[in-house]
Amino acid sequence: YNNIETKMPREKSKIIDTIKKVMPAMVSITVMKSFEALKHDMPEILDPKNVDPRILKEKIDAHGNVQVGGGSGFVVDPAGIILTNKHVVSEDGGSYTVITNDGEEYPAEILARDPVDDVAIIKIAVKSKLLTVPLGESDNLELGEAVLAIGNALGIFKNTVSQGIVSGLSRTVSAQKEADAPPQEMRGLIQTDAAINPGNSGGPLVNIFGEAIGINAAVVYGAQNINFAIPIDAAKRDLSDLKKFGRIRRPLLGLRYLTINKNLKEKMKLPVDYGAL
Repeated sequence: YNNIETKMPREKSKIIDTIKKVMPAMVSITVMKSFEALKHDMPEILDPKNVDPRILKEKIDAHGNVQVGGGSGFVVDPAGIILTNKHVVSEDGGSYTVITNDGEEYPAEILARDPVDDVAIIKIAVKSKLLTVPLGESDNLELGEAVLAIGNALGIFKNTVSQGIVSGLSRTVSAQKEADAPPQEMRGLIQTDAAINPGNSGGPLVNIFGEAIGINAAVVYGAQNINFAIPIDAAKRDLSDLKKFGRIRRPLLGLRYLTINKNLKEKMKLPVDYGAL
């Protein structure tokens, strides 16, 4: 009995094949900003009187930069075109570095930021062609479809995979990058129970065939398994605009409005306490 060699059976599933297909096209994105610029933005927080100099020294790199954020992305063109979230690459005065799945680092060029949807297109200069995530369709999704969310969870756990289903369609939420940031209304989102954490932003939400059907974007804090992704059709439209016009073209209507409530009705002596002004 002791001389008999046995091998444990290994799981063979479509999910494992899908992960192996998508993972090589995943990237991590780090956001750096000069320490001098940070001191200008947050003089009291970064005052040497309030911060241990040894901690600051550990966080500052050889070029005098500090990492101030990060996220995920995925390659959609072998020449180095990458999709991510607009809020991942929105730091004023920041510089961005892309780390590919094989550990190579490249400075990133911002090609376009969608002014309406939370989508950004960036590019890295590569010597050889990269593997890509094929883009699927998001206009014909059905509740219950199996999905995988992949990304750099918490900016620490690279290539984290979570599984879930499409939990809702055409959701509207008001999202904030940070607690003190102005809210942005996001419409038409895909709701999923696949776990998404800070750092997952910009990573793909893929179907069981390894096609990106969304870009992971937002979570509801305090809720259980309520997460949101930008439909991939919005990103496909942006990629098409960039190719045709060199920029993203979106129609804009020159209107500003306030949502009417009881307080606004009384203050402005309006006839109703609902609707928009």
